[in-house]
Amino acid sequence: MQGDLLNVKVNKLTSIKTQLPYSYYSLPYCKPEKIMDSAENLGEVLRGDRIENSPYVFKMREPHMCNIVCRITLDAKQAKEVKERIDDDYLVNMILDNLPLVVPYKRSDIDSLVYQHGFHVGLKGQYTGSKEEKYFIHNHLTFTVKFHKDERTGAARIVGFEVKPFSVKHEYEGNWDDKTRLTTCNPHAKRTVTSSDSPQEVEDKKEIIFTYDVEFEESEVKWASRWDTYLLMADDQIHWFSIVNSLMIVLFLSGMVAMIMLRTLYREISNYNQLETQEEAQEETGWKLVHGDVFRPPTNSDLLCVYVGSGVQFFGMVLVMMIFAALGFLSPSNRGGLMTAMLLLWVFMGLFAGYSSARLYKMFKGTEWKKITLRTAFMFPGIVFAIFFVLNALIWGEKSSGAVPFGTMFALMFLWFGISVPLVFVGSYVGFKKPAIEDPVKTNKIPRQIPEQAWYMTPVFSILIGGILPFGAVFIELFFILTSIWLHQFYYIFGFLFLVFIILIVTCAEITIVLCYFQLCSEDYLWWWRSYLTSGSSALYLFLYTAFYFFTKLNITKPISGILYFGYMLIASYAFFVLSGTIGFYACFWFTRLIYSSVKID
Repeated sequence: MQGDLLNVKVNKLTSIKTQLPYSYYSLPYCKPEKIMDSAENLGEVLRGDRIENSPYVFKMREPHMCNIVCRITLDAKQAKEVKERIDDDYLVNMILDNLPLVVPYKRSDIDSLVYQHGFHVGLKGQYTGSKEEKYFIHNHLTFTVKFHKDERTGAARIVGFEVKPFSVKHEYEGNWDDKTRLTTCNPHAKRTVTSSDSPQEVEDKKEIIFTYDVEFEESEVKWASRWDTYLLMADDQIHWFSIVNSLMIVLFLSGMVAMIMLRTLYREISNYNQLETQEEAQEETGWKLVHGDVFRPPTNSDLLCVYVGSGVQFFGMVLVMMIFAALGFLSPSNRGGLMTAMLLLWVFMGLFAGYSSARLYKMFKGTEWKKITLRTAFMFPGIVFAIFFVLNALIWGEKSSGAVPFGTMFALMFLWFGISVPLVFVGSYVGFKKPAIEDPVKTNKIPRQIPEQAWYMTPVFSILIGGILPFGAVFIELFFILTSIWLHQFYYIFGFLFLVFIILIVTCAEITIVLCYFQLCSEDYLWWWRSYLTSGSSALYLFLYTAFYFFTKLNITKPISGILYFGYMLIASYAFFVLSGTIGFYACFWFTRLIYSSVKID
């Protein structure tokens, strides 16, 4: 309603140059009487959001010009800090009624307005005729609050929050007190700030007066669709192109898999007893000759069980999250929702991790299920947590708000030890109680010798080839995800993402089956690890692509920021390895059981 108080909240200062967020009050801005934190969820804290109250308070639909917030005098340390933040292109983020503040500006190549999230702390420039570069701070903000009026009730709801920042060297007459009027900005004398012609310099001992205007503007945008301007992405064609492109790969692979299936299974049924020619007999024998060795447990079978368990856990998390996101539960207006959902899902999927690793372990005739359970519960999260801890220490050293506070660290540990680990044990117990999976064919006592392989069938070569196609299926979507993380844009096209995820599953499964079949045909029966690594190797290409993205798209200059980037991308690639490897492994596992169960062994 008219006259209601609107409290602007301030969020972190962000920069795509350094990737280190800072809290708003780390700079000498005007403070309210008491700084209060808004309650943040786990995801927001992990992202480095620090949402606090601010001295900017408006009344609804009551415009105000030239409000003085406060006057401060900089000391040398503060001036140096402000200059550093201006150098690193830091943006100030504010929030009103859960909407982030934007600066509208026109781009020459497209007609519509583009929105930049947050306004720059300040700018660098030279006075006319001087060579020396000076720093200027944005101390006057012209806010525009857009509202939509409801016809029936007459109430208004906020649908937009924009700002135009200016740098103005304010002047006043006489001594400074509560009633001082500025000569540079006086609504009564019709003097308002419309440009940064006489800007406010940042130097030691300079006094800065912070002021703001607020205007209200009626808007056609309905409250329900107020987020649409933030999410404007004009690249739908690219996504469709990438999906069609990936579907081509899928069709090609599906054709190959179908052919192999027909050859192996159909031939068995029809002419097992009457092989027509010698040549066909030769062709058929490859994979049948190794039937006595195909289900021999691999070396390091324990480790394989652990990795398959972790993969199932991660796969479950991604799948459920994608479904939620595609149905629209995780909108960007729910800050940190995605992160919180991911963590909780991951924890609860521990049940499936324990179950799948125990089933596999029992099949390999293992007996110490508790040992395998502990390794499943600690290996993957342990490695991720170790990298995360080191990165967090680096951020903490930079005094950034992106560092995860001690309390949150404790909460994460609790989620892991208190919920995830017990669930892995429960899953393992259930899995180990079930009868072991029977092999379709008996395993011989003595391992068979593997003939020498052609160069293109060597493990390293076929593993590296196997990773190219799954990576090819996702890399265009990957570009958008990286952009949304590192260039601070919203990512919201979860429908596309879900499609791409399905394509990824199919591609991983099919490329592994095809390569596994060729391998068995050349009488090499060591397929367990190779099937995991074949599709898992796409993570290597993913990491190489993130490095390429770093050097071509990001202008990160600080070494710390570079380490952060590669640290987080290493975690992402490791998770992708576990995910795609597990998909490939299960596909191949199903395939070998299928073809060998149809063989009549005399």
